[in-house]
Amino acid sequence: MAFADLNKDELAEVKAQLEEAYAQSKAKSLALNMARGKPGANQLDLSMPMLSVLTSAEDCFAEDGTDCRNYGVLEGLPEARRLMAAMLDDEPENVIVGGNSSLTMMFDTVSWFWSFGSLGSKPWREYDAVKWICLVPGYDRHFAITQHFGFEMIPVALGADGPDMDEVERIVAEDASVKGIWCVPKYSNPSGTTYSDEVVRRLAAMPCAADDFRIIWDNAYTVHHLFDDVADQDQLLDIGVACREAGNPNRYVKFGSTSKVTLPGAGIAAMAASPDNIADLKSHLTICSISADKLNQLRHVKFLRDANGIAEHMKKHAVILRPKFELVQRKLEEGLADVGGCSWSKPRGGYFVSFDAPEGTAKRIVSLAKEAGVTMTGAGATWPHKDDPYDSNIRIAPTLPPLEELDAALDIFVCCVKLAYAEKLTGK
Repeated sequence: MAFADLNKDELAEVKAQLEEAYAQSKAKSLALNMARGKPGANQLDLSMPMLSVLTSAEDCFAEDGTDCRNYGVLEGLPEARRLMAAMLDDEPENVIVGGNSSLTMMFDTVSWFWSFGSLGSKPWREYDAVKWICLVPGYDRHFAITQHFGFEMIPVALGADGPDMDEVERIVAEDASVKGIWCVPKYSNPSGTTYSDEVVRRLAAMPCAADDFRIIWDNAYTVHHLFDDVADQDQLLDIGVACREAGNPNRYVKFGSTSKVTLPGAGIAAMAASPDNIADLKSHLTICSISADKLNQLRHVKFLRDANGIAEHMKKHAVILRPKFELVQRKLEEGLADVGGCSWSKPRGGYFVSFDAPEGTAKRIVSLAKEAGVTMTGAGATWPHKDDPYDSNIRIAPTLPPLEELDAALDIFVCCVKLAYAEKLTGK
């Protein structure tokens, strides 16, 4: 029976039982971590051979004869651009390969639009206000970038097939100070949503009051399938194709990286955009950089090779991750299905599960979990300014802990959800 259907005495009894179970969990003095979407150690082991593919000076030359130990080739090695073009679903000539962080490339791109404008438009810093659409639940580090520049962030709901496009279209059509939108279009962080073709086409074609409106298309999880049978709902229409067909070829900038493909902090990142946008962005990159780490680019090409090589490598990741995500679903279903008031995503890829607790309990759940030895992403992190007005959404990151630790952490999490909900219903 759902908690909300229990009478006062029944609820008090359930609450007392939960308090006892919670006390037993605290007494174990555990130290478990589900705070961020980090690969587990056995995933990192998959890429260790990459570190030994360059063993001599002769190995350090690119296909065009470039000595990768030296300066130059600002836009990235030709073979690295081909590799990342396969990941970004674009042409190599439209790709710039950078350092290890796509987040850095996104920050720089927003910074350049802010300081210099885009393709001749007025710099955003010259406006009285700049506004940005932030899909919720969403990625906290995206929100931190727009907060850093002082943009007004407008939350818009992310549904099962992508953003609430009626709301997005209304906002961008009415207000020229709305300059962009954050999108994680495939296996979104944290919900695991993949945008439908209709949503992608509407984003590409929607009338915008701002002629310099930009879609920041962070396709971070494009190759991170959890299942071998990649289904129709896992397919993503390319935003570049959609924008060109809609007559808005410069509206998007795509980003991706190998951070969770190979080694976080030691991967390679890339952006892709229209030829005009690439030329514009490269004009700023020329000032702030001479070249990225070409040896690392070369290591990745030799290790991953091409799109097929990436796919085969990611199947090895899926073998490790799939049991963890299946465990999350089983634990939540077994522990909370009859409690009521809770819902959660069932992703087919990516790194997270989005959990919606009973309204007004998320902060309490995360606090209880921490006291019991389970560290989670802070409640509210999936909203701009870390302010979830419903105090409901929690991002579950099951990838880092070994399966046995994840099992223990999920038991504690389920107990904390029940206890926080019982506290809310009893008023204490």
